[in-house]
Amino acid sequence: MIENLRYHRATLADVELLTEIRAIVLHAANELDAETKIPQEVYDNALDFYTRALTNDTHVAYLVFDDDRIVGAGGVTFYELIPMYYNRTGKCAHLANMYTDPDYRRRGIAWKTLDLLVQEVRSRGLISVQLEATEAGRPLYKKYGFEELDCEMRLEF
Repeated sequence: MIENLRYHRATLADVELLTEIRAIVLHAANELDAETKIPQEVYDNALDFYTRALTNDTHVAYLVFDDDRIVGAGGVTFYELIPMYYNRTGKCAHLANMYTDPDYRRRGIAWKTLDLLVQEVRSRGLISVQLEATEAGRPLYKKYGFEELDCEMRLEF
């Protein structure tokens, strides 16, 4: 664990920084090379998402700083589905945008960020949180207690 890191709960003043981190995460999650550009539409939509979601409290994000350097991030989005047998309220949470600067990895930053986000989910009375994991992130989530599921399907258009 690194001393003197600052875990900052993001505000509207941070939407541009959150959008920049989103682009970094998309590069890593999609295994894109450094020359591949994220489309401007993704930046614009991410900026709009963060602005709306932070305003209406449907997204909580943390930024981790070592002095002025951003070294980690993570967020959780809250949404609602029709109630189900295993989720009687229909309230859901999706964890995303977990990031740790390569120079700071394996020092507890992702664990603490994850824990802050899970605490937020619990404080809202939800019974679970889901995520999509990269191969690099999978060991962290398993160690924290996440289980892999086989039940979801997707149709792309």
